[in-house]
Amino acid sequence: MKYSANSVWENKDEYDVVVIGAGHAGCEAALAAARLGLKTIVFTVSVDSIALMPCNPNIGGSSKGHLVREIDALGGEMGKVIDQTFIQSKMLNKSKGPAVHSLRAQADKANYTKTMRKVLENQENLEVKQAEITDILAEEGKVVGVRTYSGATYKCKAAILCTGTYLKARCIYGEISNETGPNGLQSANFLTDSLKGLGIEMYRFKTGTPARIDKRSIDFSKMEEQFGDKRVVPFSFTTNPEDVQIEQASCWLTYTNERTHEIIKENLHRSPLFSGMIEGTGPRYCPSIEDKVVKFSDKNQHQVFIEPEGLDTNEMYIGGMSSSLPEDVQYAMYRSVAGLENAKIVRNAYAIEYDCIDARQLYPTLEFKKIEGLYSGGQFNGSSGYEEAAAQGLVAGINAALKILDREQIVIDRSEAYIGVLIDDLVTKESHEPYRMMTSRAEYRLLLRQDNADQRLTKIGHNVGLISDERYQYLLDKQEIILSEIERLEHTNIGANKAVQDLLIQYESTPLNSGTTLAELLRRPELSYEALAPIDKNRELMKICETKCTNYVDNSKKSVDKLYYEVIEQVDINIKYDGYIKRQQKQVEQFKKLETKKIPDDIDYDSIKSLRIEAVQKLKQYRPISIGQASRISGVSPADISVLLVYLAR
Repeated sequence: MKYSANSVWENKDEYDVVVIGAGHAGCEAALAAARLGLKTIVFTVSVDSIALMPCNPNIGGSSKGHLVREIDALGGEMGKVIDQTFIQSKMLNKSKGPAVHSLRAQADKANYTKTMRKVLENQENLEVKQAEITDILAEEGKVVGVRTYSGATYKCKAAILCTGTYLKARCIYGEISNETGPNGLQSANFLTDSLKGLGIEMYRFKTGTPARIDKRSIDFSKMEEQFGDKRVVPFSFTTNPEDVQIEQASCWLTYTNERTHEIIKENLHRSPLFSGMIEGTGPRYCPSIEDKVVKFSDKNQHQVFIEPEGLDTNEMYIGGMSSSLPEDVQYAMYRSVAGLENAKIVRNAYAIEYDCIDARQLYPTLEFKKIEGLYSGGQFNGSSGYEEAAAQGLVAGINAALKILDREQIVIDRSEAYIGVLIDDLVTKESHEPYRMMTSRAEYRLLLRQDNADQRLTKIGHNVGLISDERYQYLLDKQEIILSEIERLEHTNIGANKAVQDLLIQYESTPLNSGTTLAELLRRPELSYEALAPIDKNRELMKICETKCTNYVDNSKKSVDKLYYEVIEQVDINIKYDGYIKRQQKQVEQFKKLETKKIPDDIDYDSIKSLRIEAVQKLKQYRPISIGQASRISGVSPADISVLLVYLAR
């Protein structure tokens, strides 16, 4: 340790990667870098806030479940931890097609944090340090280190900003304004100025959270009990389904009413959201109850979900009623809801304002364009949600490590993953509100299903170095079996005999007039692979799976069953949706042609004749890496893209 006259001292330990923040983005970033062999340190304002869930007590949900599956397929940690700590699990949208099926699990918050912290603290090459970072140190446009509030400097080759909602954070309800981060934790008040000094442009966003209510003060008899799935599907592809079949906790559903809405309307003048006290822009797709009542004035009720925060606490999360109204109004509105008439608030609802960036300052690798070696991930990039944060943190951690290792960084495109859609939207499109992932944002969502995330991304994770050889070989074997079984079904003919007709009658399916193939029968929505077993005399799938599993360390019956049912799922989906899948694959081929046309870093847009002035301005601002990305920039027309293509061809 070296102390100077002004109490600034230099830590002699040099690090490859410094991660600032240990929320969901910071955890994934730090683990990725450390697992790739780089000496990594992660800083947090409190080690008790590692992987904290300051808002909803769940992981996954519509489209977000896709992200968690993709994180796992790349070698991330979120899916594994939620599989160990969930208390209820549901597959959403089961009545719809497989493209929008999404897992959602209620988490035991304290256990989730404890489990992820244990992973970090026991990860080789990774140190955890409680300290506030106040400065990013850069020389000649390149990161060289960071400085803490105490004046200590830490040298590094790359730094990753995962500050979440902590930068100059302010928690507000009514006229109360506390300069704190979420859950009353310390805010980080100095780093913003350092970033602005480096030329980084900042936004001011807001989000909010509902009250937590004492379970003993709730009358559940007036609510609808919500149960988990009878058969739980795990998030991680490495988790054996048999290990997550647990006794699940219940959630409950109730509703606001006209009296609730009257209370809110009568007190809108006391809401900092409407009085102007809150300056930040809030999330469009997760509005406060005040926003809902004002914007959807035609509705006389809104859903309210009562969710346990964990098994060892009486705190219940009041989903759907986030608010920044004063405490007395919160009591009045919550107590107007059926079942909450005697509610006792443990933690008041509040809104939180924080500093974040315009993510258009980043490359698709999540590295800052202006500062080499500085990466950014999570809510600091203008997104919302634990899952979006973790996905970005993982990509930022991977790319920071690959840059140091002098390897090609990864860019996951829109046709490969929801992660690709998320990052491309953030770095390419202008956003004035926290970004939330939705299935509708993905053009190729039939291909980007949560069930096939491993087939889409595990190869990338293996090439990077986060997926083991055995796990990758398992995937290759699985894909081989799937293709072989589909091929067999396509070429297995059956006649219109009595056994076939009886089976069709059993499943209320139209009888056959002539022979067909098993694949053609499987395309019928009322039939499934397992339903066809009585007439599929040459089926040897279980035997094939048993043979393959002898190559793995875990070759137990549970592992054989896991492989067997994973193959069945993919065979069912791929045959039933074959026509739609092929059509979307053709669309992807066209998309890829533009994505693979790279634009040189040193291109001089001013010298390209026929480009419109607006296009030149936007292209210079964004510096797209491909024609595909350029085509998605607002203000760049198809005619401008044609000009660019001609110029590059020359």
